[in-house]
Amino acid sequence: MTRRTDTHPDLADPRIGAPFFSTWRVGTPLRQRQTVEAVAAAWERRPWPADGLLGYHVYTAHDASTLLHYSQWASEQSYEAFVRTQRQERVDEIDTAVPGIERLGLGRYRRYRSGVRDGETRVLGCIVLVDIEFEGPDPDRQRAWVDAVFEALESEPAPHPGGISAHFHLSTDGTRVLNYAEWESALAHIEALSAPGDGIGSSTAQWERVQTWPGLKSTTVSRYDHALGLIPD
Repeated sequence: MTRRTDTHPDLADPRIGAPFFSTWRVGTPLRQRQTVEAVAAAWERRPWPADGLLGYHVYTAHDASTLLHYSQWASEQSYEAFVRTQRQERVDEIDTAVPGIERLGLGRYRRYRSGVRDGETRVLGCIVLVDIEFEGPDPDRQRAWVDAVFEALESEPAPHPGGISAHFHLSTDGTRVLNYAEWESALAHIEALSAPGDGIGSSTAQWERVQTWPGLKSTTVSRYDHALGLIPD
């Protein structure tokens, strides 16, 4: 069966072979809440769909308009089988409960590197998603840019204490990097952004290299709260 959980997902679980992220635009805080409950109802009334799905999580965006969906699949083949046989009935039920949802697309990723402070025990308060887009596909550039971020983090003279972890994912089409970052609170992230420097990080040569990487097209930052976790019972 399907069970609801308040526990945040483990993004570094080695069983995850195909992490997927997608965004739905629903329009208002009320519709955010209604859609989360519609998702929960559509899933909880049905058996867990596949052994290859480790968890499915939904987040409410601080823009009060969108939802983030993060699903942990063992493989893309498991996901494709779910789409062929079980996805549509869930979508239809959700759309009946909350008409007019705009689905903005599914991003297919692979986790590349994660950074977590040793002995970290703080309570997670906010998810920050940093979406990096490059000009055209280049898997080597994706990896090199993430490696440069880690070099900048390791040389950071004044790291903000509010950051808990960062999980960097590479899109399978070679064009994007997605950082799923865990923060102590939204306020801590806002304070970090307002510190000297262009974004998170001090004004160092390492961070300037990250921010002016050749082919870097855009950076989008969004904050979320974990609203729903679904796992097999």
